[in-house]
Amino acid sequence: MRVCNRFFLAGRILAMLCLLLFTICPDSIFAAGPNILLITVDNLGYGDLKMYNSQSELITPHLDQLAASGAQLTSFYTASPTCTVSRACLLTGRVPQRHGLSQQLAGVAGNYGVGLSRSEMIIPAYLNASNTGYQTGCFGKWNIGFAPGSRPTERGFHEFLGHASGNCDYYRHNYRDKHDLYQGIEPLHRQGEYTSNIFADAAIDFISRHSEHQTPWFCYLPFNAPHFPTAGNKRDGEPNIYQAPDHAFTQIGLTPAETDPRKRYAAVVFAVDYAIGRVLEQLRQSNVQEETFVFFMSDNGAFRLNRQGLDVGINTPLRAGGVTCWEGGLRVPALASWPGKIPPGSVIDEPLWSPDLLAAIATLTNCELPEQVTFDGNNPLPVLCGQAESPHQSLCFQYQKQTALRMGQWKIIRQAPDQPWQLFDLTTDLAESKDRASVHPEIVERLDAELRRWERSFK
Repeated sequence: MRVCNRFFLAGRILAMLCLLLFTICPDSIFAAGPNILLITVDNLGYGDLKMYNSQSELITPHLDQLAASGAQLTSFYTASPTCTVSRACLLTGRVPQRHGLSQQLAGVAGNYGVGLSRSEMIIPAYLNASNTGYQTGCFGKWNIGFAPGSRPTERGFHEFLGHASGNCDYYRHNYRDKHDLYQGIEPLHRQGEYTSNIFADAAIDFISRHSEHQTPWFCYLPFNAPHFPTAGNKRDGEPNIYQAPDHAFTQIGLTPAETDPRKRYAAVVFAVDYAIGRVLEQLRQSNVQEETFVFFMSDNGAFRLNRQGLDVGINTPLRAGGVTCWEGGLRVPALASWPGKIPPGSVIDEPLWSPDLLAAIATLTNCELPEQVTFDGNNPLPVLCGQAESPHQSLCFQYQKQTALRMGQWKIIRQAPDQPWQLFDLTTDLAESKDRASVHPEIVERLDAELRRWERSFK
């Protein structure tokens, strides 16, 4: 009896210690860790969502609910302002100066080439290497290389359904003159079905199957919406307009015959929000909502290149848009939900960025990352749970000839190496309209020194 009492007392003490540890460290890992749902959308602007811009007319009830259930991030950055590079940074946890994919993949040859170096490991490969037991699926836009050896199921994902290119037709699923929808590595023909629905259906099936078997899963759901339509994907004489299902138009008070590009864009955004809502509903139906970490982000800001009928996404109150290092290209809408850990309805203004997601996933899954690889992300979970400030001293961005660095409230930016730095105080000037470089040369010098520190680390 005394032995039993000792074991009982030891068990009580151990249970209390575990409870204390979980209270102190909400990101501590127990058992297999939570399921992970990582959702990205394509070129959605910071100002497209009403929660970021009260003047926006777009309707997104499911994203609104996701924000209410967790956190809205107001200073979240993509590590690159263009689709291909952004995705490579997200999946590797590394900036382009390290992983080497620094430009958008161009044309059929680029999209179906090697893309991201095969020496670079991505999230599912790390999960597999650490024997975490997670099942992994990717459903949607790939855009980092689709040559043999570069495809999702050859880079660690157990399942893939999606397209290789930067953008495909929403209904015909072609990229230029090439069919561009695959399951695994085999062509998949489902002409006439809307891509947001196809990808949501695949994710729902994946979540349902693995949740039923109580297998932990990582689902990467990169929608191609609301990417602008591409003339090269259209048949002769076919209008190059935003595509959405009829129900999306009618549910926001429009008709499918609507001609205004911004209103048609609103239907595309509503349709992808509807698809996301169906996936989130599956979490509830599978009874895994409480056991799932959900993160949502746009891959980069909306494009503001003055192309009539195409550049209708908005980044208000930010300056410029995609393919620039202004805030409108880099600062993106992002939401996080983790019931019982992330306080519902919270708003987080601490600077975080896309490479942090690999660090978060490694922490959640107890995945070991190699010490010899330099990662640019830091674990964001304490910040998301409301218990810490940003883990970053600074964030560095380079795209084409542009360079920018944010450190604290300050940001320096230049459009070419031979141009002088401009300096902006992001706490009072989100629009980057008042250059303070001449007023605070000492701050410019300090941020320039920090940039050089980054550059030395790339060598």
